[in-house]
Amino acid sequence: MKTYKTLIVDDERLAREEVRRALNGYPEFCIVGEAQNVEVAIGMIETEQPDILFLDIHMPGKSGFDLLDELGTVPEVIFTTAYDQYAVKAFEVNALDYLVKPLREERFAKAIEKVKMELEKKVEEPQTTVSNHQKIFVKDGEKVHFITLGDISLIESMDNYAQLHFNDKKTMIKRSLNLLEKKLDPNVFFRANRSQIINTEYIKEIQPDFNNKLRIFLTTGKTIEVSGRQSVLFKKLKSL
Repeated sequence: MKTYKTLIVDDERLAREEVRRALNGYPEFCIVGEAQNVEVAIGMIETEQPDILFLDIHMPGKSGFDLLDELGTVPEVIFTTAYDQYAVKAFEVNALDYLVKPLREERFAKAIEKVKMELEKKVEEPQTTVSNHQKIFVKDGEKVHFITLGDISLIESMDNYAQLHFNDKKTMIKRSLNLLEKKLDPNVFFRANRSQIINTEYIKEIQPDFNNKLRIFLTTGKTIEVSGRQSVLFKKLKSL
């Protein structure tokens, strides 16, 4: 049986126990740890590389949304929160589901089915990278584009789609940034933050920003704010 590494992030012990109990009936979800705040969660994510986060929104200090902003590659996310007013924002950051506490068994089961389908799809999809010189066929409504990957300067997440920026044009494809990141040449394309992948060949200038973060200016005129974790990674990758 395929198992999926699961991390529970919530500042309340009873809430973490509630998620743990709800997962008892799903042995394929292996709980690799619990975190009570964003700082602890980041360390666990880097160490354990979980497949799925059950993530609270309101926590002391940084929120669940702040956690996602700190990450480059984001696991699949199911928000678990006592508040229902953040649902729209949750889906804007590509969360798979949004559960309001207390958790209802039937609703939790639907969320589990959704995440299993997404994780199984990832396993089935080939993870080999494609050449920067390869051309891809993209149909955008009535238009058809045949794009050389190296001509793509920026890829941005748009709900369940990705927007490709190339040769002063834009087009949409139904792919997640996580999937595209695995397929693209890591020596050329870099995940700057949760919602953007840049082509490093289009970098015009790099400036340090607050909290040791980087701000990258592309030759296309776009300005990219690099997350804290990815700023550290970029410096390591691009240093002698």
